Amino acid sequence: MAGSLLKNKHCVITGAAGSVGSATARRFLEEGARVVLVDLDQPDIDRLELGAFRKSVLTVAADVSDVDSTAAYVDAAVQRFGEIDVLMSNAGNFGTVAPIGDYPLDVFEGVLSVHVRGAFLACQNAVPRMRDGGSIIITSSVAGVTGDPGVYGYITAKHAQVGLMRCLAKELAPRRIRVNTLHPGPVDNSFQKNVEDGFTAATGRDGTEFFNSIIPLGRHALPDEIAASALFLASDMSSFSTGTLHMVDGGMSI
Repeated sequence: MAGSLLKNKHCVITGAAGSVGSATARRFLEEGARVVLVDLDQPDIDRLELGAFRKSVLTVAADVSDVDSTAAYVDAAVQRFGEIDVLMSNAGNFGTVAPIGDYPLDVFEGVLSVHVRGAFLACQNAVPRMRDGGSIIITSSVAGVTGDPGVYGYITAKHAQVGLMRCLAKELAPRRIRVNTLHPGPVDNSFQKNVEDGFTAATGRDGTEFFNSIIPLGRHALPDEIAASALFLASDMSSFSTGTLHMVDGGMSI
């Protein structure tokens, strides 16, 4: 059902080809937004089914951890749709699970490069070209408020995003730009399945059943449920929310 919560708002979403990014893009478009979809590989973005919304969409292939690539996708966004109203830094990767002595440094740095450097560069380039009164959403995770052995890259990165958000929220408050982190729990998608397959291989326990057992609501989230929370943070429904950790984890962090 079409709405107007983001009518004529210019929204930029990184990691747009994944399940959460694409679900959020569709929800924003349904609410009247003009959306720039950024992901590493153009074919992945092109496969998204956007139907009648194509005229309201710009797709850009970019490496979010690269300075020039980030500047280029922000430039392209502004040239197409004007000043930015909503930035959702959503690109991510997982890395691996290993004891601290065995955790590969290149994997650790690669995870931080996408999540932390990528979010920082997105904000550094987009903020000067945002309208006052806008919104920045950084997709963290339930892993951004918890800790588990072996998940050094991903959990460190997700905690670091909270620090970035808090700095930005205070700096941008005079411009009425709200900045919040979004913290999904396990989502029913291929990203989580890869995590759970690794868990199963390492422990011999069914990964999906294990995660469901530690979520009070007893199930994984659907991508559309995460998108609904992103819409709340992007729209004026969250007009007095900034500097917050918005949990969408089925109670997993309790």
